[in-house]
Amino acid sequence: MSSSSQHTKYIFITGGVVSSLGKGIISASIGALLETRGLKVVLSKADPYINVDPGTMSPIQHGEVFVTADGAETDLDIGHYERFTRASLSRANSFSAGQVYDDVLTKERRGDYLGKTVQVVPHITGQIKNKIYQASAGADISIVEIGGTVGDIEGLPFIETIRQIRYELGPENVMSIHLTLVPYIGAAKELKTKPTQHSVKELRSIGIQPDMLICRADREVPEDLLNKIALFCNIKQNQVFELRDLDSIYRAPVVLSEQGVDQIIVDHLNIWTRKPDLAEWKWISERIDAPETNVKVAVVGKYTDVVDSYKSVSEALTHAGFANKTSVHVDLIDAKGITADNVATKLSECEALVIPGGFGESGILGKLEAIKFARIHKLPFLGICLGMQLAAIEFARNHLGISSANSQEFEERGENLVVHLMEDQIAKAQKGGTMRLGACPCIVMKDSKAFHAYGTVEIKERHRHRYEFNNRFIDAFLEGGMLFSGKSPDGKLVEILELADHPWFVACQFHPELQSRPMQGHPLFIELIGSAIALRALTGG
Repeated sequence: MSSSSQHTKYIFITGGVVSSLGKGIISASIGALLETRGLKVVLSKADPYINVDPGTMSPIQHGEVFVTADGAETDLDIGHYERFTRASLSRANSFSAGQVYDDVLTKERRGDYLGKTVQVVPHITGQIKNKIYQASAGADISIVEIGGTVGDIEGLPFIETIRQIRYELGPENVMSIHLTLVPYIGAAKELKTKPTQHSVKELRSIGIQPDMLICRADREVPEDLLNKIALFCNIKQNQVFELRDLDSIYRAPVVLSEQGVDQIIVDHLNIWTRKPDLAEWKWISERIDAPETNVKVAVVGKYTDVVDSYKSVSEALTHAGFANKTSVHVDLIDAKGITADNVATKLSECEALVIPGGFGESGILGKLEAIKFARIHKLPFLGICLGMQLAAIEFARNHLGISSANSQEFEERGENLVVHLMEDQIAKAQKGGTMRLGACPCIVMKDSKAFHAYGTVEIKERHRHRYEFNNRFIDAFLEGGMLFSGKSPDGKLVEILELADHPWFVACQFHPELQSRPMQGHPLFIELIGSAIALRALTGG
């Protein structure tokens, strides 16, 4: 048994019936509630897929890749955990079946198992257990979300692992929370509990009796149905809860607390805590309920078919809205549909533009047209990672007259590659986990828009990229009116560029959205929204 397991209590969160029920939001909300009671909480995500990490997975299939401060490419739920709590998570807090099997097979090849037959039990489950304990060290409560849906064949080793942990540590130290769907059948005009019953039956058949159920629904679940679920699922009536669809995910902690979820948890785990202090979460609800104005922001990207592809960007814009007492509406626009002829129409109703990160040449021309429109028509603009690189290309082509300006990502050998491959990336053939990743320091130039936003000259932001601005073009850009307001401490890497003669035209090589929080929005997003509001007032819009 790990030493961490002797002091830490565990909450395992599983999901049933269908995927995308919001296990990540539930996990994060419970973590937030336990923090308001003074407990030290850590959250982890265990994903049953065989990929080593999401770094090479398509955002259209899996949503965005969230990057931790120590440079791990993780599941987007890690982003929810960091946004809802004060935890700064690491690569230890996100692991997949691929990582587990890779670890076990590496040990087998080294001879660590001394010739024994390597099996799912105890070797795979033992390695999962090790990862859970490693991620939980030093916490009062460790919340572990199990990805996928109960009944998925690849998830069985993870379910068996949490069964073993409960057996080893005892029920007073381990709690199982199961999230299910209670669907409304339009033809019958009623909510149905049978899917939940079957999901719990599936979970019990593999050794897990849930201690709490949270039932997702698109409407109120009557008390008699909750009692019926409790009876047929062998759970106490006061430990079956509902969570209806909400207009904002940031209402979830208060909604769950009002039902007594956090009190049931601390009672079950036999922990004494102070009463929850929900002041910050209620403040957010007040900002949601009574915005003073609203702003529409265009996010022009290439993965717009799936909302979660730009989850952190959308949330950062929402947080900036809270700071500005503003409701922010995000309009996801497919870059592939933007041309020189229709860009004005596409962006006509938007008061700010964001070009987020991405990879590959698809949609690049549309993004360049959007950036050009924002630059010329003084539309507040924020470019992120690829967005900064494209801002440099657009400026070179259309303002400096370097018509062949390009990125080495799109043109391997060119005369005017204003964006090129980083020197330490040239010899790297493997794609997964080899980019410039994680938190890196940056020095911000005084008397710049970036400095006005941050209020300091030393910042640290998270990166995920292979390409950088080509310093050979710095003098030409400076002469053309572009400022390089943020650089690496050694001055070799451009981190932020901006236009002085524009209300707000800032682009950064890093991903500021990854450090934005609902109570503390990121400075660059706050200034973007603030500039849109100020510009509207100035122009009488």
